Amino acid sequence: MASRFESVPVVREALGKVDYLADEGIAGVVYLADRLGKPVLVEGPAGTGKTQLAKSVAEILGARLIRLQCYEGLDEAKALYEWNYKKQLLRIQAERNSKESGQSWDEMSDDIFSNEFLMTRPLLEAIRADDRVVLLIDEVDRLEVETEALLLEILSDYQVSIPELGTITAKQIPLVFLTSNNTRELSEALKRRCLFLHIDYPDIERERQIVLNKVPDISEHLADQVARIVRTIRNIELKKAPSVSETLDWANTLVLLGVQNITEAEAVDTLHILLKYQTDIAKAAKELTSTPSKFQKTS
Repeated sequence: MASRFESVPVVREALGKVDYLADEGIAGVVYLADRLGKPVLVEGPAGTGKTQLAKSVAEILGARLIRLQCYEGLDEAKALYEWNYKKQLLRIQAERNSKESGQSWDEMSDDIFSNEFLMTRPLLEAIRADDRVVLLIDEVDRLEVETEALLLEILSDYQVSIPELGTITAKQIPLVFLTSNNTRELSEALKRRCLFLHIDYPDIERERQIVLNKVPDISEHLADQVARIVRTIRNIELKKAPSVSETLDWANTLVLLGVQNITEAEAVDTLHILLKYQTDIAKAAKELTSTPSKFQKTS
């Protein structure tokens, strides 16, 4: 299969055009995933752009995004496929009521366990797709260890085995992204099949650029202040550090309030946009009032 990307710089430039600011590491792993035909396991804190990476890759490729949202209790029927039992029952009933029907049970079984009665779920849908797709398996660490086994055949051979139909092999190798917030250790078998990418919180300069790209009408000075103050807050021991999306929410809030230069009072009064626990808000407020230099204008 022809490769989708010519080089790492091409990947980085293409992602930049859809407002995903990738560094060399991120662009390099996407490039290798395409060339090697391997899935990418993307780990890191919540809200650092792991899911958005898959969405952005789909956008630059003009591909359809197929998403499997993982959760505790997810099973084969929701992830891979299930049979349309109501439709199968109606077919059996119709055959029994037909006076002319001379079908044996074996013939009937072949009929009702056919593609007509198969209900595809995200994993099988990605394998059977004729068009270009990006498969996103989101928050894979929410699955039970036993359920991970559902993924292994797909991630290694890009195929699905259905007892009644046999093995269905992918018509094209999709780009696959698995995201994990690292709430539990994933199995070695799953990790072995993937390229690994860790996305951490961005550095100050990259977060400043993200804010400038994503928040309309924000000044460079305000974006710089936002990035620096958020970095200060993330360095505190918190229950939940602010994600990039929460940084953007805060920046949008400040713009809507007409803030041009963040003061200590304005930062403390709007901390509830960045933080979701009262204990975190109290800690951040104490830290910000003790570091007034964060509110001084930068040259």
